[in-house]
Amino acid sequence: MARRWWAASCAGIATAVALTVAGCASEISGTATSIYDDPFRVAGLPATSGPSGIRPGVPDAVREVKGGDGGPIDTAAVNAINDIEKYWHQWYPELFDEKFEPVTALLSWDPFEEDGVEFCGVSSEKLVNAGYCLDDHSIGWDRAVLMPQVSETFGIVAMVFVLAHEYGHAIQTTSRTAGVRDHFVREQQADCYAGAFMRHIAEGNAAHFQLNTSEGLHKVLASAVAIGDTDPNNPDNVHGSAFERVTATQIGFTEGPATCVRIDAEEIASRRADLPHRFDDPDDDGELPITEQSIRAFVASIEQVLGLENPPTLVLDGADLGCSDARATDPVSYCPSTNTIGVNVPELARRGTPEEPTRRELFAANVTGDYNGYVLLVSRYTLALQQQRGDDLHSPQTAMRAACLSGVVTRALSPEHPERLPAGSVWLSPGDLDEAVSGLLSDGLAASDVNGKTVPSGFSRVDAFRTGVLSGDDVCETRYR
Repeated sequence: MARRWWAASCAGIATAVALTVAGCASEISGTATSIYDDPFRVAGLPATSGPSGIRPGVPDAVREVKGGDGGPIDTAAVNAINDIEKYWHQWYPELFDEKFEPVTALLSWDPFEEDGVEFCGVSSEKLVNAGYCLDDHSIGWDRAVLMPQVSETFGIVAMVFVLAHEYGHAIQTTSRTAGVRDHFVREQQADCYAGAFMRHIAEGNAAHFQLNTSEGLHKVLASAVAIGDTDPNNPDNVHGSAFERVTATQIGFTEGPATCVRIDAEEIASRRADLPHRFDDPDDDGELPITEQSIRAFVASIEQVLGLENPPTLVLDGADLGCSDARATDPVSYCPSTNTIGVNVPELARRGTPEEPTRRELFAANVTGDYNGYVLLVSRYTLALQQQRGDDLHSPQTAMRAACLSGVVTRALSPEHPERLPAGSVWLSPGDLDEAVSGLLSDGLAASDVNGKTVPSGFSRVDAFRTGVLSGDDVCETRYR
């Protein structure tokens, strides 16, 4: 993510993914009642914390795999394809009024082997990938690098997600949807189809896999973030940003495969609107280091967006304000009784500083950037807005409104003509939304109440933020009551 100081310096954010629920936010427990506004449900499903991964005691599916070695990755992949095809045998005739046509072949390879299989006319040597081949209606995967790392980093169901995405391309081909030339539409539809299949697993309907809707689903979304396009200036990027990939996945999970069919260029354009996608300056890295000066400029920009009659006082010498009616939430706190925001500047700066991966890996699972810090300021500022509106600040609904309203403010920081902003303003840059999604999947402090309590589901936290970005303030206030 990124933003700039007008007439000052450049700023921005790198894609970030975090896999563990940690940090200042603690979980709130409760009873589920509805699909959207209840913080204890995940798109209508209970927020579960049970097993996630391979379902024990189920015989493996049998399927020929060209070039396969019969090892655990190929076995899991065959089981995944088996479950995916059973799903499409059910849904395909209903959606397209035609008989479902399974893929013709499955292929597996080790990219370190010189004499491997040929996939879609390309040698598998050095081919670290998984894909669907339009030419012969087949699916193939790298069993030695990509798939093991996806599984090890994000869990085996994330590997299933990759294959469900590739099978989505097969569905597009046989159904003649999502024009071949519109690559981005194809990728968004495939993510949506994969999200719909993830719900199938979460509902307990897959023979070989199970998925809880807390940490298990967190990791599936994290894998979508990690495999998103991270270079906004690369014209070959067609998978979409992390925010766009997560959005499509959540659409499928929440609304089902019929909605995926309706994704087209117009629908995607309506979601993108004025959100930034490319840097105007190719040398711009989109990073605005967090300092006292940048914090004051950022808060001033939030104030321009929200226009509170009684804006909170900003204190920059620590997050512990000695508040009588709220606990400190380092590195940023809001005290309702004094209407004050306290900031631990060094700690907030640490959160907003990009970190290099600690080991060589395909996926940077712990990358950070500036908006990881700035979105916390937005979130705590929204508590002042909620107080002014008379909202309760000590509830799960508070947490969800904080995430949703943070999305509203984030969207407002993406003006169509940033050059017209007042001097000293900051605004959104490519990657900022991805950074916010990563933070919401990790510790969830940006989706917490005034005491730092968040809700169990990272999916729900991200969905609330996404709702604010795409739907606006009115929906935040009506949905999360």
